[in-house]
Amino acid sequence: MTLQTVTWMSAFLCLAQVCSMPMPCQLQGQLVRITHNLLRDMGGNFPLECLQENVFVAFPATAFATSGAPQLSSSGAMAIYETLKNIDTLFGADDLPTKWDQQKLENFQNIVYRQIEESKCMMGSVDTSDYLIRTEGLKTYFGNIAAVLKEKNFSYCAWEVVRKEVLYSLQFILEHNSDSLLWAKRT
Repeated sequence: MTLQTVTWMSAFLCLAQVCSMPMPCQLQGQLVRITHNLLRDMGGNFPLECLQENVFVAFPATAFATSGAPQLSSSGAMAIYETLKNIDTLFGADDLPTKWDQQKLENFQNIVYRQIEESKCMMGSVDTSDYLIRTEGLKTYFGNIAAVLKEKNFSYCAWEVVRKEVLYSLQFILEHNSDSLLWAKRT
């Protein structure tokens, strides 16, 4: 009986130690990829009935630009963080399309929220030299997306425009800024 108690206590203490280990303060690449795939798969291709309501929203690629360094600056990583916060705000609305796969939508929202919560520690390491310029570009971009949504009365097609733009943002991050993301195992 004592041996069993000691074994259980040891297992519990070991688990507590593992769970309390500090996580690196970096956005997880695999979660960004999963959010992209969930968003892509929840609604399929851009609907034909929405083509006339499709609008162009200029993407602020400069918010993610690097200055020749192989890794993104801390303010560039913050641009990814700010992008996720803006996505969370857009998808925090109560009137999301019911035509989308609701389970994928819920998973998408939860993973975006998780990324934000787990990366708040980045706020302490912001390189303020260009952070404000980067976030201003993102604020304008996501403000324009929100304006399209509002202008089109949160219609299904307006949400498809939002989904298309957010997909582009996540794809851009994955293709051009993956070095700033933490990857569990890359091959």
